[in-house]
Amino acid sequence: MLPQYHDARHAVRDTIIEMVEDLARTNKLGLEAIQNNSVENIEKARTELKEMSAITEKIDNDIVLIFAKFTPGARDLREMVSYLKVTSALNRIRIYINNYLKNMQTVLTEDNRDMSEFVSDSLRINKCTINAFDYTLEMLKTFDDDDKNKKLASKISVENSKTEDIYSLLEKDMVQKMSDAEGNPEEYFNLLKYFRKNLKIIDRLETIAQRVIFARMGGKL
Repeated sequence: MLPQYHDARHAVRDTIIEMVEDLARTNKLGLEAIQNNSVENIEKARTELKEMSAITEKIDNDIVLIFAKFTPGARDLREMVSYLKVTSALNRIRIYINNYLKNMQTVLTEDNRDMSEFVSDSLRINKCTINAFDYTLEMLKTFDDDDKNKKLASKISVENSKTEDIYSLLEKDMVQKMSDAEGNPEEYFNLLKYFRKNLKIIDRLETIAQRVIFARMGGKL
Protein backbone atom coordinates (compact mmCIF):
# COMPACT_ATOMS: atom_id res chain seq x y z
CA MET A 1 0.00 0.00 0.00
CA LEU A 2 1.03 3.63 -0.61
CA PRO A 3 2.63 5.62 2.23
CA GLN A 4 -0.38 7.97 2.11
CA TYR A 5 -2.64 5.03 2.94
CA HIS A 6 -0.56 4.01 5.94
CA ASP A 7 -0.58 7.61 7.19
CA ALA A 8 -4.36 7.79 6.81
CA ARG A 9 -4.86 4.44 8.55
CA HIS A 10 -2.69 5.43 11.50
CA ALA A 11 -4.44 8.81 11.72
CA VAL A 12 -7.77 7.00 12.14
CA ARG A 13 -6.36 4.79 14.88
CA ASP A 14 -4.78 7.79 16.64
CA THR A 15 -8.12 9.62 16.66
CA ILE A 16 -9.84 6.54 18.09
CA ILE A 17 -7.19 6.36 20.82
CA GLU A 18 -7.74 10.04 21.63
CA MET A 19 -11.47 9.49 21.99
CA VAL A 20 -11.02 6.44 24.22
CA GLU A 21 -8.65 8.53 26.35
CA ASP A 22 -11.26 11.30 26.57
CA LEU A 23 -14.00 8.86 27.55
CA ALA A 24 -11.74 7.20 30.12
CA ARG A 25 -10.88 10.56 31.66
CA THR A 26 -14.54 11.65 31.79
CA ASN A 27 -15.54 8.31 33.30
CA LYS A 28 -12.87 8.74 35.99
CA LEU A 29 -13.93 12.33 36.69
CA GLY A 30 -17.50 11.09 37.10
CA LEU A 31 -16.38 8.48 39.62
CA GLU A 32 -14.46 11.08 41.62
CA ALA A 33 -17.45 13.44 41.58
CA ILE A 34 -19.76 10.71 42.89
CA GLN A 35 -17.25 9.77 45.59
CA ASN A 36 -17.12 13.42 46.66
CA ASN A 37 -20.91 13.78 46.52
CA SER A 38 -20.49 16.67 44.07
CA VAL A 39 -23.48 17.19 41.76
CA GLU A 40 -21.67 20.20 40.24
CA ASN A 41 -18.62 18.15 39.23
CA ILE A 42 -20.83 15.43 37.76
CA GLU A 43 -22.35 18.10 35.52
CA LYS A 44 -18.86 19.24 34.50
CA ALA A 45 -17.98 15.68 33.53
CA ARG A 46 -21.17 15.38 31.47
CA THR A 47 -20.36 18.63 29.66
CA GLU A 48 -17.14 17.08 28.34
CA LEU A 49 -19.17 14.40 26.54
CA LYS A 50 -21.17 16.77 24.36
CA GLU A 51 -18.58 17.31 21.62
CA MET A 52 -17.59 13.67 21.22
CA SER A 53 -20.29 12.63 18.74
CA ALA A 54 -18.67 14.93 16.16
CA ILE A 55 -15.37 13.08 16.63
CA THR A 56 -16.81 9.66 15.81
CA GLU A 57 -18.58 11.15 12.79
CA LYS A 58 -15.23 12.47 11.56
CA ILE A 59 -13.62 9.04 12.04
CA ASP A 60 -16.37 7.38 10.00
CA ASN A 61 -16.00 9.97 7.23
CA ASP A 62 -12.22 9.48 7.16
CA ILE A 63 -12.69 5.72 6.81
CA VAL A 64 -15.09 6.20 3.89
CA LEU A 65 -12.47 8.40 2.20
CA ILE A 66 -9.86 5.69 2.70
CA PHE A 67 -12.18 3.18 1.00
CA ALA A 68 -12.71 5.57 -1.91
CA LYS A 69 -9.09 6.66 -2.40
CA PHE A 70 -7.07 3.52 -1.68
CA THR A 71 -9.33 0.47 -2.11
CA PRO A 72 -7.59 -1.45 0.70
CA GLY A 73 -6.94 -5.18 0.41
CA ALA A 74 -8.62 -7.86 2.49
CA ARG A 75 -6.63 -7.50 5.72
CA ASP A 76 -6.61 -3.70 5.64
CA LEU A 77 -10.29 -3.69 4.72
CA ARG A 78 -10.99 -5.84 7.77
CA GLU A 79 -9.21 -3.30 9.98
CA MET A 80 -11.19 -0.37 8.56
CA VAL A 81 -14.51 -2.18 8.95
CA SER A 82 -13.55 -2.98 12.54
CA TYR A 83 -12.96 0.71 13.21
CA LEU A 84 -16.45 1.52 11.93
CA LYS A 85 -17.79 -0.91 14.51
CA VAL A 86 -15.52 0.60 17.16
CA THR A 87 -16.86 4.12 16.59
CA SER A 88 -20.40 2.80 17.03
CA ALA A 89 -19.36 1.27 20.37
CA LEU A 90 -17.68 4.53 21.42
CA ASN A 91 -20.86 6.46 20.72
CA ARG A 92 -22.82 4.02 22.88
CA ILE A 93 -20.24 4.36 25.68
CA ARG A 94 -20.59 8.14 25.53
CA ILE A 95 -24.38 7.83 25.86
CA TYR A 96 -24.13 5.28 28.69
CA ILE A 97 -21.70 7.44 30.68
CA ASN A 98 -23.91 10.49 30.24
CA ASN A 99 -27.08 8.65 31.25
CA TYR A 100 -25.41 7.04 34.25
CA LEU A 101 -23.99 10.34 35.51
CA LYS A 102 -27.34 12.06 35.00
CA ASN A 103 -29.00 9.35 37.10
CA MET A 104 -26.37 9.74 39.81
CA GLN A 105 -27.03 13.47 39.92
CA THR A 106 -30.65 12.69 40.72
CA VAL A 107 -29.73 10.18 43.43
CA LEU A 108 -27.23 12.51 45.11
CA THR A 109 -29.67 15.42 45.00
CA GLU A 110 -32.26 13.36 46.88
CA ASP A 111 -29.73 12.81 49.70
CA ASN A 112 -31.12 9.44 50.77
CA ARG A 113 -28.71 7.68 53.15
CA ASP A 114 -29.68 4.13 52.13
CA MET A 115 -29.40 4.98 48.44
CA SER A 116 -26.04 6.68 49.00
CA GLU A 117 -24.66 3.57 50.68
CA PHE A 118 -25.69 1.41 47.74
CA VAL A 119 -24.17 3.91 45.32
CA SER A 120 -20.92 3.84 47.30
CA ASP A 121 -20.84 0.03 47.16
CA SER A 122 -21.60 0.08 43.43
CA LEU A 123 -18.51 2.16 42.65
CA ARG A 124 -16.52 -1.06 42.57
CA ILE A 125 -18.14 -1.45 39.13
CA ASN A 126 -16.71 1.90 38.05
CA LYS A 127 -13.23 0.88 39.19
CA CYS A 128 -13.42 -2.27 37.06
CA THR A 129 -14.46 -0.09 34.12
CA ILE A 130 -11.45 2.17 34.66
CA ASN A 131 -9.20 -0.91 34.46
CA ALA A 132 -10.98 -2.01 31.28
CA PHE A 133 -10.41 1.43 29.71
CA ASP A 134 -6.68 1.11 30.48
CA TYR A 135 -6.51 -2.34 28.87
CA THR A 136 -8.45 -1.14 25.81
CA LEU A 137 -6.06 1.75 25.31
CA GLU A 138 -3.11 -0.57 25.63
CA MET A 139 -4.59 -2.83 22.96
CA LEU A 140 -5.00 0.07 20.55
CA LYS A 141 -1.50 1.38 21.25
CA THR A 142 0.16 -2.04 20.82
CA PHE A 143 -2.05 -2.97 17.90
CA ASP A 144 0.46 -5.20 16.11
CA ASP A 145 1.25 -7.44 19.09
CA ASP A 146 -1.29 -10.27 18.73
CA ASP A 147 -0.26 -12.24 21.82
CA LYS A 148 -0.37 -9.17 24.03
CA ASN A 149 -3.75 -8.15 22.64
CA LYS A 150 -5.19 -11.58 23.40
CA LYS A 151 -4.03 -11.28 27.01
CA LEU A 152 -5.43 -7.77 27.33
CA ALA A 153 -8.76 -8.83 25.85
CA SER A 154 -8.88 -11.63 28.41
CA LYS A 155 -8.24 -9.13 31.20
CA ILE A 156 -11.14 -6.98 29.99
CA SER A 157 -13.39 -10.05 30.07
CA VAL A 158 -12.31 -10.74 33.65
CA GLU A 159 -13.14 -7.17 34.69
CA ASN A 160 -16.53 -7.48 32.99
CA SER A 161 -17.23 -10.70 34.90
CA LYS A 162 -16.33 -8.95 38.15
CA THR A 163 -18.92 -6.24 37.49
CA GLU A 164 -21.63 -8.87 37.00
CA ASP A 165 -20.69 -10.42 40.34
CA ILE A 166 -20.78 -7.02 42.06
CA TYR A 167 -24.17 -6.27 40.53
CA SER A 168 -25.56 -9.62 41.70
CA LEU A 169 -24.49 -8.88 45.28
CA LEU A 170 -26.01 -5.40 45.13
CA GLU A 171 -29.24 -6.84 43.77
CA LYS A 172 -29.37 -9.41 46.57
CA ASP A 173 -28.80 -6.75 49.23
CA MET A 174 -31.50 -4.52 47.76
CA VAL A 175 -34.03 -7.33 47.65
CA GLN A 176 -33.30 -7.97 51.32
CA LYS A 177 -33.75 -4.29 52.08
CA MET A 178 -37.07 -4.21 50.27
CA SER A 179 -38.30 -7.35 52.04
CA ASP A 180 -37.53 -5.64 55.34
CA ALA A 181 -40.01 -2.94 54.28
CA GLU A 182 -37.37 -0.23 54.49
CA GLY A 183 -37.81 2.55 51.99
CA ASN A 184 -39.72 2.78 48.74
CA PRO A 185 -39.31 -0.37 46.57
CA GLU A 186 -39.51 1.74 43.40
CA GLU A 187 -36.43 3.68 44.48
CA TYR A 188 -34.44 0.46 44.80
CA PHE A 189 -35.65 -0.84 41.42
CA ASN A 190 -34.66 2.45 39.79
CA LEU A 191 -31.22 2.31 41.39
CA LEU A 192 -30.70 -1.20 40.07
CA LYS A 193 -31.62 0.05 36.59
CA TYR A 194 -28.99 2.78 36.92
CA PHE A 195 -26.36 0.23 37.94
CA ARG A 196 -27.35 -2.03 35.04
CA LYS A 197 -26.87 0.88 32.62
CA ASN A 198 -23.43 1.45 34.13
CA LEU A 199 -22.53 -2.18 33.37
CA LYS A 200 -23.15 -1.50 29.68
CA ILE A 201 -20.05 0.71 29.53
CA ILE A 202 -17.69 -2.17 30.20
CA ASP A 203 -19.75 -4.43 27.91
CA ARG A 204 -18.97 -2.07 25.04
CA LEU A 205 -15.29 -1.95 25.97
CA GLU A 206 -15.24 -5.71 25.68
CA THR A 207 -16.88 -5.34 22.26
CA ILE A 208 -14.11 -2.96 21.19
CA ALA A 209 -11.50 -5.48 22.34
CA GLN A 210 -13.19 -8.12 20.16
CA ARG A 211 -13.11 -5.71 17.20
CA VAL A 212 -9.36 -5.20 17.65
CA ILE A 213 -8.82 -8.95 17.74
CA PHE A 214 -10.91 -9.31 14.57
CA ALA A 215 -8.94 -6.55 12.83
CA ARG A 216 -5.67 -8.34 13.56
CA MET A 217 -6.59 -12.03 13.33
CA GLY A 218 -9.97 -12.30 11.64
CA GLY A 219 -12.75 -14.57 12.80
CA LYS A 220 -16.34 -13.51 13.37
CA LEU A 221 -17.21 -9.82 13.62
